[in-house]
Amino acid sequence: MLQPASVIDAVNGFCLFDVRAPDHSRRKKTLMADDNKLVAEPRDTFGKGAARKIRAAGKVPAVIYGHGTDPQHVTLPGHEVALILRKANQVLDLDISGKSQLALVKDVQKDPVRQIIEHLDLIVVRKGEKVTVDVPVHVEGESFSGTIVVQDANTLSLEAEATHIPERIIVDVTDAEEGTRIHAGDVKLPEGSTLISDPELLVLSVTTPSAPTADDLAADEAAAEAGAEAGEEGAAEAESDAEASPEAAE
Repeated sequence: MLQPASVIDAVNGFCLFDVRAPDHSRRKKTLMADDNKLVAEPRDTFGKGAARKIRAAGKVPAVIYGHGTDPQHVTLPGHEVALILRKANQVLDLDISGKSQLALVKDVQKDPVRQIIEHLDLIVVRKGEKVTVDVPVHVEGESFSGTIVVQDANTLSLEAEATHIPERIIVDVTDAEEGTRIHAGDVKLPEGSTLISDPELLVLSVTTPSAPTADDLAADEAAAEAGAEAGEEGAAEAESDAEASPEAAE
């Protein structure tokens, strides 16, 4: 009996590559969420010790740069930042001493164990300005019964307005048959976006899992037998140790 189709999902990620001059010929209503508005507190203390104190207070140290401006060091509210960064390529609307500044999240540094945000790199952007970002690819639908979807590209590089960066790129594989191959140039892009990735880049393919061969079955059986023997030997050793212990003798 044929098994239902399955999808190998992508791992979300993002990366900023370049910033281009504003294009004022195409103005659109901003799609930024009000939740992206944050109060940024200027700071003049630096170093690991100062950063630890900031994080202990539930805040995140950050630096803002770009457009030829001097780097500006600020402190952001930790909880709000963590909520915003659940999505990639976020543009923050910062209130810095009463002045509004748009900044795109370029880099996020996290503790490798606790996954706590330790520092942010932000780059200054302006409304209408074009940026190049990596946007996650999201696969939807079920391919033809008995097939699987193998995803080769987790993100595609797009050029988009800084305040209109797509959250994701959707690729529909509904009823796609074995042998289907979708390349970057075949993907329908979000409105206002331009493909930067190679159009020939393979995004995903649809294939049928091969049936296990006699050698595969024999190898699995041998592995199962070896595991059973190891378990029996371990049990025998444990029983022997128990009989030899003082508690057992009493």
